[in-house]
Amino acid sequence: MINNKKIVVVMPAYNAERTLEQTYKEIPLDIVDDVVLVDDASRDKTVEEAQRIGIKHVIKHEKNKGYGGNQKTCYNKALSLGADIVIMLHPDYQYTPKLIPAMANIIAQDLYPVVLGSRILGKGALKGGMPMYKYIFNRFLTLSQNILIGQKLSEYHTGYRAFSREVLETIPFDRCSDDFVFDNQMLSQIFYAGFQIGEITCPTKYFKEASSINFSRSTTYGLGVLKTSLTHLFQRMGIIHSSLYEMKKGTKANN
Repeated sequence: MINNKKIVVVMPAYNAERTLEQTYKEIPLDIVDDVVLVDDASRDKTVEEAQRIGIKHVIKHEKNKGYGGNQKTCYNKALSLGADIVIMLHPDYQYTPKLIPAMANIIAQDLYPVVLGSRILGKGALKGGMPMYKYIFNRFLTLSQNILIGQKLSEYHTGYRAFSREVLETIPFDRCSDDFVFDNQMLSQIFYAGFQIGEITCPTKYFKEASSINFSRSTTYGLGVLKTSLTHLFQRMGIIHSSLYEMKKGTKANN
């Protein structure tokens, strides 16, 4: 705990057998109260590996629900465990668990209710081996999103995220896509609800075992991101009314 707030780390896993132990060993269990791993019908022995290294809460999807569907299970489980702060950490060791204390502390001290580990602040992305086309794609999408949504994030596409319980109990994340665009829809909901998002510089690693999507899936993802940002803009202008923004507890502030 930090500031008497329960911290739960959730790991959405798919074929993470070879990197799971290395990731788990760096989680600071002196402050993290629970770790949840949700296996999305992996074809390897991710579940067995999770049980072997001692992860207490292991959930297995019998059918693949997608990246977004996996996260929904993660967050609902964390909330049921009484989490005050929920941190999503990919088990592929692309993001360092050593940032968990800093991210959790920002939320525990009521500085920001959401914290993103940004690969773009500094030179972490290219230094860590991000392919140039992904970097350019990231910068283009982020610029477009900032203009359409009216924000100033350094990137919207990091998979390293921390949330306060209040945020997860307010936004209807269960209505988001089960695919990769889930991440962006969730950030759109967070901004629409009036919450602020903090960012912290995050080094990253690209290697064979690290998860990634191919160019075709990246294109589909990019179109989904732009659609989400346009939907956010039209919703804010009152042109449309999307159920994606029907908050569970009402909006926190002006959007």
